[in-house]
Amino acid sequence: MIRCISVIGANFGDEGKGLVTDALCKGRTAVIRHNGGAQAGHTVVNEGRRFVFHQLGSGSFRRADTVWAESFMPDLFKLSEEAENFRSITGFLPKILACSGTCTTIIDDVLINMALENSRGDKRHGSCGMGIYEAFLRNHAGYGVDMKWLSSHGADGLYMRMKEIRHSYGRKRLETLGLGTADLGEYGEMLCDDSILRSAAEQMCENLKMVELFKGAEEYESIVFEGAQGLLLDAENTEYAPHTTASRTGLDEPLNFCGRYKLTLDKAVYVTRSYVTRHGAGMLRGECSPQKLGSLRTDRTNVPNRWQGAIRCAPHVSHEYFLEAIRRDLKGRRPAATALAVTHLNETGGALRFADCDTVFDELPHIPLFAEVFDEYYRSWSEDELRR
Repeated sequence: MIRCISVIGANFGDEGKGLVTDALCKGRTAVIRHNGGAQAGHTVVNEGRRFVFHQLGSGSFRRADTVWAESFMPDLFKLSEEAENFRSITGFLPKILACSGTCTTIIDDVLINMALENSRGDKRHGSCGMGIYEAFLRNHAGYGVDMKWLSSHGADGLYMRMKEIRHSYGRKRLETLGLGTADLGEYGEMLCDDSILRSAAEQMCENLKMVELFKGAEEYESIVFEGAQGLLLDAENTEYAPHTTASRTGLDEPLNFCGRYKLTLDKAVYVTRSYVTRHGAGMLRGECSPQKLGSLRTDRTNVPNRWQGAIRCAPHVSHEYFLEAIRRDLKGRRPAATALAVTHLNETGGALRFADCDTVFDELPHIPLFAEVFDEYYRSWSEDELRR
């Protein structure tokens, strides 16, 4: 029997999903990346080695295979950079597999994303500039480039396909956005330069050599679904629209994958910091300075950048509000076990910060609201340890 566990962010992302995924990889494991794409930044510290995972699964230090589900949008162009960096630290690269229908982002997704965000000035949505939403729209418009097709067409075929997409889809997309290439500076120039497509096609096909097509899960003892972002950024969370993601961040895609491969989801682990963070634009209830929350350390992963600005902080709103999105995600499809993992407790003295009160971690199982939802609890006092 294959053990299947889903790791889900309970907030806006940056909760510690990488740490939890790493800790759960036992035996022969596949880590399934199932939402978002290369914009994810999941930090794992393993035996003194620190790495930020984007497309590789966060169980890679433990030699877990990485599997890209059909709902994941990898960036083949950037894969070699991450793979080479990981290999330079460990001396090996875990196996990377992709479902045949997994569609890659392309260079024009990134260029349109960056051009659009740049045009918004101080009204940016907080996108990472990685083209994920643009890839999502393009795929749903019927212009996807999936792994099965790519594996049989090579660089010449990909170049012609991206050229077709640029002229048949990309121009219409820019018109819809009210953007003209002449007004986009360097982005506009690149969107008119077919040599960029040629170079990208060659790099993508070279990197594709690192990826095998996924055949099935029979060889694994366990599967860990590693989510990206968090429940509050879910595509259907209208409270925070339009500053959300295009993907489903909860149980939807893990359950779809399980159904496709005749698996059963055994456990869902919801992950939160002891406080709330948000990187990018959008509402953040109770936003405050880090000093009001505890001895918060500098976040080495979520550094300030031109697309998302600086990471922001707040206490949790209330017990009820914290559990609302989790209850909604579990409604009608609760797995056999449900767990809560709380990270960064070392920064807040072992307590979760709420707007109206602090709640000591050890008290959580005795609070009826939490006891109704969770069967197990995990805690982390450091960036390299998770325990019950």
